[in-house]
Amino acid sequence: MTIVRDKIFIGGQWVAPQGSGFIDVIDPSDASIYARVPEGAPADAEAAIAAARDAFDGWSRASPVERADCLERIAEGFRARSDDLALAIAHEVGMPLKLAARVQVGGPLGSWRHYAQLAREFEWEARVGNSLVVREPVGVVGAITPWNFPLNQITLKVAPALAAGCTVVLKPSEVAPINAFILAEIIAEAGVPAGVFNLVTGYGPVVGEVLASDPRVDMVSFTGSTRAGKRVAELAAATVKKVALELGGKSASVVLDDADLAAAVKGTVSNCLLNSGQTCSAQTRMIVPRAKLDDAARLAAAAASSFRVGPALAEDSRLGPLVSAAQRDRVVGYIRRGVGEGARVVAGGADAAPAGEGFFVAPTVLVVDDAKATIAQEEVFGPVLVILPHDGDDDAVAIANDSIYGLGGGVWAGSDEHGLAVARRIRTGQVDVNGAPWNPLAPFGGYRQSGLGRENGVYGLEEFLEYKAIQLRAG
Repeated sequence: MTIVRDKIFIGGQWVAPQGSGFIDVIDPSDASIYARVPEGAPADAEAAIAAARDAFDGWSRASPVERADCLERIAEGFRARSDDLALAIAHEVGMPLKLAARVQVGGPLGSWRHYAQLAREFEWEARVGNSLVVREPVGVVGAITPWNFPLNQITLKVAPALAAGCTVVLKPSEVAPINAFILAEIIAEAGVPAGVFNLVTGYGPVVGEVLASDPRVDMVSFTGSTRAGKRVAELAAATVKKVALELGGKSASVVLDDADLAAAVKGTVSNCLLNSGQTCSAQTRMIVPRAKLDDAARLAAAAASSFRVGPALAEDSRLGPLVSAAQRDRVVGYIRRGVGEGARVVAGGADAAPAGEGFFVAPTVLVVDDAKATIAQEEVFGPVLVILPHDGDDDAVAIANDSIYGLGGGVWAGSDEHGLAVARRIRTGQVDVNGAPWNPLAPFGGYRQSGLGRENGVYGLEEFLEYKAIQLRAG
């Protein structure tokens, strides 16, 4: 049965949109229509901005404890509807259900709780000489979020923004919006004041561009492609609003000569294939010692081939479909281009997808000699790992840094000390050493064309704050 949402959330109410169209949400596991949501018009975005503007004064003056209490109620409602959220994301994105529950829902739940706690503990003001330096909310925030980790990216914008005292207009991805509707219901039931959170669905060039350009919006926080991020920044520049961008990546896993090769390959393949490779920080380039290239390719092929591809709701699926037919075709096109430029296929390939109506691509491993090849430089956003040879630490670092991006990465070495020394030389926002786990309290963001600003932890809260210095007379 197709879910139909015919209202958007503005000023604390579910209201009929001024736009008359609908957008189909496609289940990538079988290409069926999972849901329909409103195709918002510019007037809808403008109404939401007005509601957020009206609510800002009251919410920004609420005490941090009051805001923390609201976030805790949201977290409790979030927990109660975790199953609904996981099922929605499995249908929208195609991530296998059990993994979606753990990654796509479990992580955001922890973040809501964290920002409630942080609102209580954060140092909101401090004396510096004869000045009182206070931290104040930046204002009305336009949040534009992607489809690959939809609820996580919504949470990492909305939760810290609300904790900071900002009001928010959210435009979720039209590809995966149902989880955002569920979250809006949770926020409404938590008693958050009217206008503090608003939800408008629609297309980026329509709704998103209003958020980026409207002078009543003080900050726009965007996660998505580098191309779209450049457009957001261009529009935001006209009103000199604050901009946070979390964009693309082509992250490298650097395997040094003294590393445990089997562990390095297994860890890199798992990282690369998370969410069917639709992860901005995925380690999609594995740079290995030239003498170990064939061994690395053999191990990677075996690891990739062990991932069972199937529908998101199938019990034995380990790798789901890509999110859309367009995304599948894009990834297959990159594989074909890689082969055309000399890449050697050791697992998967353009024609190895399982049969079915869904948008499947087999996990693919390519060996590439030229680090300048298209497949080694451009973000594919699919289950494709490129293996490149290096000739020592200096060469490995040079290859890793030869990218317009700088979001994530990894280093595998015989000791953590060796790995850390090389990690310090890699120009990227995050680097894992010897498979160290993800830390949700550490800053996440990128160098160069991977974006501006940071998310997660206190660093994510500070993105939504301004400094004010109040000079006081002595005595």
